[in-house]
Amino acid sequence: MSAAPTTTVAATAIPLKRKKTDAAAKTQKNNQGNEDEQEAIVESVAPAFTKWRRRDAMNAVREHWLPVILGGALLFFMWVEYTLRMVPTSSQPFDLGFVATRALHRLLSSSPELNSVLAALNTVFVGMQTSYILWTFVVEGRGRPTISALFMFTCRGILGYSTQLPLPEGYLGSGVDFPVGNVSFFLFFSGHVAGSVIASQDMRRMQRWELALGFEFLNALQVVRLLATRGHYTIDLAAGYAAGLLFDSLAGRYLQTKTATAAALLTTSPRKFVTN
Repeated sequence: MSAAPTTTVAATAIPLKRKKTDAAAKTQKNNQGNEDEQEAIVESVAPAFTKWRRRDAMNAVREHWLPVILGGALLFFMWVEYTLRMVPTSSQPFDLGFVATRALHRLLSSSPELNSVLAALNTVFVGMQTSYILWTFVVEGRGRPTISALFMFTCRGILGYSTQLPLPEGYLGSGVDFPVGNVSFFLFFSGHVAGSVIASQDMRRMQRWELALGFEFLNALQVVRLLATRGHYTIDLAAGYAAGLLFDSLAGRYLQTKTATAAALLTTSPRKFVTN
């Protein structure tokens, strides 16, 4: 009579034991998961350099050599900047481009006729830049070069008036140089160079490769002449080149924004857009 209750109790105890075992395993699994999550959080918060290895450094140097060189240049020019002697206020600015073109400056100083011939040729080149930019707008119906030039010359006027640099010592002017007539002009930054870059960038987009290379070659000659005549400081010319690239890109973004806005209006309200 007593065997049946005993068997029933044992049968009931087995599932209870299994439930306890499963609960304990589940708790252990949850605890392990929490620990893994905490370790992941710690790893994400830990500084990146704690994970660097020697192999990673070698791969970085091999795959990203340019930033490594630029990092070395940064340290070098920090040393140069903090150790050089400042130019006194009573002296002319130091310009490495003037030093490099010293011989050509002496030649042009001794030959005003040659200086005027080169100035006239440079004025023709400026006319070529202007003609090309206007041609793209008036004839081809593409506004990007013209908008780039408008951006560029507006910014040049603001910056040129805000910081009016002294005319370089030894400046060799000419009545046929652009702007024609020996009138005053802004030194910073070079509109000659910026305009040429804007034109050559458009030529590259239109796959006019020979024309683009020709403009870039003439622009390089223009830079040498402007340094030799002391018509611009080196920083004016470098900033002019960068400005040409910058405002070409800015004009492209401006037109993309306008195109996207027009497309959105056409999609949302086609009748209203067309009638207006």
